[in-house]
Amino acid sequence: MSAAQAIQSINDFVVKFANVNGSGSASANELFARAIIRMGVPVAPRNIFPSNIQGLPTWYEVRVTGEGWLGARGGCDMMVAMNPQTWDRDVAAIDPGGYLFYDCTKPMPRSKFRDDITVLGVPLTAMCNAEYSDARQRQLFKNVMYVGALVALLDIDFEATEKLIADRYRGKDKLIDANINALRLGYDYAKKHLPCPIGLRVERSDKVGDWIFIDGNSACGLGAVYGGATVAGWYPITPSTSVIEAFASYCRKYRTDPDNGHARYAIVQAEDELASIGMVIGAAWNGARSFTATSGPGISLMQEFFGLAYFAEIPAVIFDVQRGSPSTGMPTRTQQSDLLACAYASHGDTRHVLLFPEDPYECFTLGAQAFDLADRLQTPVFVLLDLDIGMNERLCKPFDWDDERRYDRGKLMTYEDLEAGKNFGRYLDVDGDGIPYRTIPATHPTKGAYFTRGTTRNAYAKYSETGADYIYNMERLRRKFDTAKDLVPSPIVQKSSQPTRIGAIYYGSTGPAMAEAHALLEADGVHIDIMRVRAFPFCDEVMQFIADHDFVFVVEQNESAQLRTLLINEGEIDPKRLVRVLHYDGSPITARFIATRITEAASERKISPIRKVAP
Repeated sequence: MSAAQAIQSINDFVVKFANVNGSGSASANELFARAIIRMGVPVAPRNIFPSNIQGLPTWYEVRVTGEGWLGARGGCDMMVAMNPQTWDRDVAAIDPGGYLFYDCTKPMPRSKFRDDITVLGVPLTAMCNAEYSDARQRQLFKNVMYVGALVALLDIDFEATEKLIADRYRGKDKLIDANINALRLGYDYAKKHLPCPIGLRVERSDKVGDWIFIDGNSACGLGAVYGGATVAGWYPITPSTSVIEAFASYCRKYRTDPDNGHARYAIVQAEDELASIGMVIGAAWNGARSFTATSGPGISLMQEFFGLAYFAEIPAVIFDVQRGSPSTGMPTRTQQSDLLACAYASHGDTRHVLLFPEDPYECFTLGAQAFDLADRLQTPVFVLLDLDIGMNERLCKPFDWDDERRYDRGKLMTYEDLEAGKNFGRYLDVDGDGIPYRTIPATHPTKGAYFTRGTTRNAYAKYSETGADYIYNMERLRRKFDTAKDLVPSPIVQKSSQPTRIGAIYYGSTGPAMAEAHALLEADGVHIDIMRVRAFPFCDEVMQFIADHDFVFVVEQNESAQLRTLLINEGEIDPKRLVRVLHYDGSPITARFIATRITEAASERKISPIRKVAP
């Protein structure tokens, strides 16, 4: 195709890498993303990988986003096609006018290309075979070589990329030299044989500022340390395992006694998820701040213990990194599919506090806050992120760390209180907020003890199957849940530029794509107010937002509209007023998808986006 037809864009395009899992491409693709960040240009990378060790297709998408939109955009402007298995699909995925980069060592028939894209070939395999004799080196350095070619094609700063390699392998000079040599080989070939730069270019900017680049699971691990956690019980499961790995790493740094080197924390890998949550609850009953990290199948297995902690009123924190479901589902794909399972976890009349972080910054802040809420409310608190946030590195605000931070331990009856003769009833509501006082074991040698049970009891923890005692406890638990409405994070509302009769509600990782979709809709004259809920129970502001609009789109990433169901159930909302916008193919939701679906749904229902304002 002619150069005039090719996409021309500076700091606003999507590059997608198609690789084979286990080929060592991940570090090279990350090098590409970080090199652009070093130029002061925001990126939003996402890794799409299979649930096997190696051999199946994997993709890595880097959105270069000069305006700072960090959600998935949709579409692909340049495909780096390194996997013959997915060639046809990858070529078809390129937007018209886009670019195809590939290894041209072996000739390919013209039928394998498209007339409306620009084809850029580099003989990577031939170059590696000429330069290296070791098979593994040929594979690994081919990845670095294509990064070098892309640096030339996209006008990325070569010195900045070199420095990244030097930083990564600091102290290992042989690795530094070998990687830079491979980078240079790809760069020089592109400069000599290809039109550099192409229509997609990276131009140095200052839009990154003091943002940090971190994945949500690592942020949760650090948030747990900041929140005072000292005990973790867990069982490995994708995509949550790295929460515990991060917690362990941070504990070695911040929870190790500097004088004697002793660990001031305990991390126990249990035999299964059921045992892990039991350990967490036992540690929390003893006064430790404890947590687990899991995903949907683990949530299923932990149900009975959730009920025990809820009814016996024992604090605990659960990080649920959601993935494709049901059953094993798509374990390396993202969804928001555990909402109802967590909200009503366990049998009977249970309601649990849920927090919905949007990005790594909120994984840290809400992760830490979860421990205060669990202690304050004496109940399990779930932090619901998903694979898109948890396992993908994301730019976000730097974390606020206050060395003077004090933990909210809630209503604790102290030794002095008991010694002074204060009336202690473990399940006695003395303040009208539904939250009783508790004691930590060994608070007092003779007073303040009680029997912890999962069966019914009276206000003083004595066994009772009397209907009045049961009703007292259930109504008190309901009051406590209502109290939580004023303690959990408030929703965030963004108003339309004009008065409007329609709104949208969303949560979690949908946030970045929704923010961009809101701007796209506004530009097209579709005016809509949007609200990001950050917690369950829903505060009154959420229900008021719904009441203030004729229709509210509920945007979420599952098939059964779980947030919508929760809103209808808890707020007694007329279902006709809540319109489903659902995305659940396992890929991150995109701004294009949201804007298109809302526009189509509004048109189908003949919803005018503008409210007529009286003169």
